[in-house]
Amino acid sequence: MIEGGCLCGAVRYQAQVAPLVSRLCYCRACQYIAAGNATVNAVFPSAAITFMGEMREFIRTADSGNIMHRSFCPVCGTHICSRGEALPEFVIVRVGTLDDPNIIQPSAAIWTSSAPRWACIDPALEHVAQQPSPLKKST
Repeated sequence: MIEGGCLCGAVRYQAQVAPLVSRLCYCRACQYIAAGNATVNAVFPSAAITFMGEMREFIRTADSGNIMHRSFCPVCGTHICSRGEALPEFVIVRVGTLDDPNIIQPSAAIWTSSAPRWACIDPALEHVAQQPSPLKKST
């Protein structure tokens, strides 16, 4: 089981499976969330993760055109996860909220065309200039 939560502990979650993929995202929205750098994200099947505690949402159309629901703790402001309306069967969890962030190893950096000039993007990762191919929908 993978567990995590926000800085103050008001929001907690448990995932029953390992993430499907983990990536760094340099889109402009993620740069706002990550204080100018990339967010580090792990994608889980929505049915395999349970959230406890109150979260608030910020809804915005992403650069990809997908309408994103970004959820955060209303007490401490920690960004917990996001969900896209196009693929509701997946939830994107911020790796920094995991109790043990060392269990995740990102495989790619996405939206690298939006990264700041000073960004240090690991050359060992796959680089995707914008939106990667979507994960396959569950059947």
